[in-house]
Amino acid sequence: METTTHTDPRFDGPGPDAQYRQALLEGRFVLQHCEDCSAARFPPALVCRNCGSARLAWRVSPGAGEVYATTTVRDRAGDYNVAIVQLEQGARMISRVDGIAADAVRMGLPVQAHIVPGDEPFVVFKPTAGGTA
Repeated sequence: METTTHTDPRFDGPGPDAQYRQALLEGRFVLQHCEDCSAARFPPALVCRNCGSARLAWRVSPGAGEVYATTTVRDRAGDYNVAIVQLEQGARMISRVDGIAADAVRMGLPVQAHIVPGDEPFVVFKPTAGGTA
């Protein structure tokens, strides 16, 4: 009896999290975009959260967005903010806003993504010219 093995190309090579981290290491901020419904998504995944399609493509994001929600965390080492940023492409991501006092971050503040380099790079946001710094 012959056995046929079917493989799913989504599982060939590194997964979506590893692909995202590699792009950050290369200095590129990328988001997945669904080729069927055009939704942008974050965090990276194997299928579109909006329509369930597996046809996701990576695209460089300009990184512009605005603060959707924020909170200030009070800590002995210093206050910091945690913000949900609504990107212009439609995806939301949790990060922080740098370059401004933690308690000065407000909903609707226009921000721009910046990659903090290192062995484990990550994305933070900074107020744009329209925001208060």
